[in-house]
This record gives sequence, structure tokens and C-alpha cells, in this order.
Amino acid sequence: MTADGKLVRDLIPDIIRAKGEEPITYRADAAEYRRRLRDKLAEEVDEFLTADDEDAPEELADVLEVVYALAANLGVSRDQLEKIRQEKAAARGGFAERIVWSGVRSSRPSTCGGSEHHAGTSDKK
Repeated sequence: MTADGKLVRDLIPDIIRAKGEEPITYRADAAEYRRRLRDKLAEEVDEFLTADDEDAPEELADVLEVVYALAANLGVSRDQLEKIRQEKAAARGGFAERIVWSGVRSSRPSTCGGSEHHAGTSDKK
């Protein structure tokens, strides 16, 4: 745990009490909560990225829990978030085809000396 604490799931204080210890906690204000949710997302994503295949699904569920909390903090329900995801998938596709973009070949002459445009310079996620 960091010196200034970290955001934990709602039942963690009760779990600590059940072990005979007294947790030291406080309730974050709105701004701190949003910041700590973002920090928690980074933490959970890192845990997922370093997990082995056996533990990865549990870590991914933790990521999803934080995503849902972030959405709720933004006033977006799980259903609304899913609708946004579906609309984006319908318009831009998903990731099932394993497509890796490395650039664009242009058939028109370029004035900047190259005829390729490389990935990551203009595509919105």
C-alpha cells in the first residue's frame, strides 16, 4: 500500500475486520475518487498485462469492474457503455480479425519525399 493509501473495493474494510484488524480508511471526495479510479485502472491493467493465462481472466474482471466504476462516475450506465461499445464496433469493427496496421501506400505523388503514411499518426481509436 502506498503511504497515502489506495482505492479499494467496498468490502475490503469488512474483510480486514473479519481478520481481527481495524482498517484505517476515509471516503474520497469526488475529485480524488475520479483520480484514484484512473490510478486503479492503470494498476489493474498492469496486473492483467503481467498475469499468466490462468490468472488473466480474474485480472481482466478487475479491469472491467474499474471501467464500470469510471463509467458510473461519468454518469454512464453499464447499458449505455455497452451501447456505445456496440455502436463503435458496428461502425469501426472489433479486434477479432487480428489486423495490424503499419501504414498507407498512396498512389498519388507526395511532395514530402515519401509515399507512405505510418500507423499511429492520424487514426482515432
